[in-house]
Amino acid sequence: MALRAARNTIPTRPGPLARKEAWEGRLYILPWVLGFLIFTIGPMLASVIFSFTKYSVLSGADWLGLANYTRIFGDDRLFRLSLYNTFYFVFLSVPLSLFAAFLVALLLSVQVRGINLYRTLYYLPVITPAVASALTWGMLFSGDYGLVNAVLRTVGLPTFNWLFDPKITKLIFVIMGFWGIGGSVIIFLAGLQNVPRVLYEAASIDGANLWYRFRHITVPMMTPLIFFNLVLGIIGTFQVFTGAYIITAGGPANSTLFYVLYLYNNAFRFFKMGYASALAWVLFVIILIFTITQLRMARLWVFYEAER
Repeated sequence: MALRAARNTIPTRPGPLARKEAWEGRLYILPWVLGFLIFTIGPMLASVIFSFTKYSVLSGADWLGLANYTRIFGDDRLFRLSLYNTFYFVFLSVPLSLFAAFLVALLLSVQVRGINLYRTLYYLPVITPAVASALTWGMLFSGDYGLVNAVLRTVGLPTFNWLFDPKITKLIFVIMGFWGIGGSVIIFLAGLQNVPRVLYEAASIDGANLWYRFRHITVPMMTPLIFFNLVLGIIGTFQVFTGAYIITAGGPANSTLFYVLYLYNNAFRFFKMGYASALAWVLFVIILIFTITQLRMARLWVFYEAER
């Protein structure tokens, strides 16, 4: 018996079929691995080196050490301005978009006639090309012939020069953020449909009203998805670029000069690739800090059913 047990614990070598399947699996994943190494890891490592150099595509790289980073945190006024514009957009757009997505998901979770059509319509903007969306919003907010001012004029309200007033231009991009909430809506909707019905039934039997059930059942059960959308939302909004590049090009008076647009200008307008690489790594560190902070704070408010 002891000998048989010992034989059963000895690991056996995989057979020819298992080895063949393993090699086939490695072969199938090889294109992705090569693409990841060449087009993702490779450029990232190269940008680390370039961030310590004075480099343009038209000439070789000259080693500068920490000069690029010293300039970023020293006398670069546009860096601080672009960072302020980006923080303004992140802290205003993310909470409002999350709230709107959650509200729409609640409405779309109701079983009414034609609900699948409504769900499709809310998701369509997600798959609409970003350039087409930006051009559309630019025309809507045009001061001369835009639909927004036409509606305000029709109802007797004052109109605004949306694209040329530094005080309100950033609000356009906050409003545009509602256009792309379809992805978050789908995630919230999936979570709402997975909340156990028995919890609502038990609460109803105990006399809980609609608000109590929403506050003490729906919201706690949805906190993992709220957290997930919050993390992705902050990462995405820190990289806002397309709308600002197409609609305002950073103006007026640099009021929409967001961080990634400033990075793009340095890299592809002024050909300061070394400085742009340093800016990219500063943005990476900022996003990393925000992400780690959210992960640390998640334990205070995110409810996981398996932990209870």
